[in-house]
Amino acid sequence: MTALGTRVRLPLPDGSITVHQLGGPGEWTPSPGPPASRVAFAAAHVVADPLADNTPGAPAVLDWEATLAFRRHLWSHGFGVAEAMDTAQRGMGLDWPTAAELVRRSAAEAAACGGRIAAGVGTDHAPAVLTSLDQVLDSYREQLAEVVEAGAQPVLMCSRQLAALARGPEDYHRVYAALLAETPRPVILHWLGTAFDPALAGYWGGADVAESTAHFLALIREHAGAVDGVKVSLLDADHEVGLRRGLPAGVRCYTGDDFNYPELIAGDERGHSDALLGIFDPIAPVASAALRALDGGSVRTFQELLAPTVPLSRHLFGAPTFHYKTGVVFLAWLAGHQRGFVMVGGMQSARGLPHLAETLRLADAAGLLPDPELAAWRWNRLLALAGVAE
Repeated sequence: MTALGTRVRLPLPDGSITVHQLGGPGEWTPSPGPPASRVAFAAAHVVADPLADNTPGAPAVLDWEATLAFRRHLWSHGFGVAEAMDTAQRGMGLDWPTAAELVRRSAAEAAACGGRIAAGVGTDHAPAVLTSLDQVLDSYREQLAEVVEAGAQPVLMCSRQLAALARGPEDYHRVYAALLAETPRPVILHWLGTAFDPALAGYWGGADVAESTAHFLALIREHAGAVDGVKVSLLDADHEVGLRRGLPAGVRCYTGDDFNYPELIAGDERGHSDALLGIFDPIAPVASAALRALDGGSVRTFQELLAPTVPLSRHLFGAPTFHYKTGVVFLAWLAGHQRGFVMVGGMQSARGLPHLAETLRLADAAGLLPDPELAAWRWNRLLALAGVAE
């Protein structure tokens, strides 16, 4: 490695450019198995086929080899894969036919290597506007059947159609109670906040988050045997701690808080959160090492390893939060997990060069660039494509 080969120019928000020298990669090794002290899922992105017409509104076309190889990378570090969820651009470019195929292919890969897999169940294949709760329920049932048949654990995701149609908590209760009564295996319930999807305002039927939480907990207590856990993505650590303390015994809280995950996973004297996180996609190697340290009883090492990843995560998930997927895919490209910086729906354009430059700098600080020369080479050519002269 040469200094010249790892020197990059970083555009700043004020229009100036600074020069940055990339450091060396972290010394991360594969895990001998899943962590013992926590259940940890990484929500995985998809790799678009760079030769396909993955433009806004077009059906998604994936690079299947790279997409599945990335899942094997996550399993090799001990993570379960959370498939076909918002990190995979559900509702933002990944259509249901492609998502269903993704679930089937990933579940087969999981079975072949002994990896754990959960997969998103929603209503996004239905018309944008539904007129009855029965239509919402039938839409959920259709996807639930696909996920169960594939062999993946279902994650019941929030439904935009239900959010638009529901008139109160009783409507949410009716739909989810029916699904929980019918599911052949315990599910994960997903509460996705408005930072990730503004169309989900008022989910669970409350006038505010506290009221919605009360309705949510009432549903879970009534059907605790059908609920493995809840994934909470509200980016509010205090709220998550309060919610997890209110869960029935045996129901896990999977943190989806990409701002405060180290403290929530570490926990306190009254419990901890497990994890189902989008940030685990780009930081899998270091997060795996941190979880192994936690297994060994070293909370301090766990926190020290994850500390450099927090500024990166807070940057990636900065407003508008729902565009975090662009940074995730960008990092996968810099790390050599895929041949192109392209996304389904053309979403590689959702973040500007100054944002991506800071993403590169923070990933470097966290030791997440396995081949700094490759990262520098690719980044400098992206700058050239954008018209940034040498």
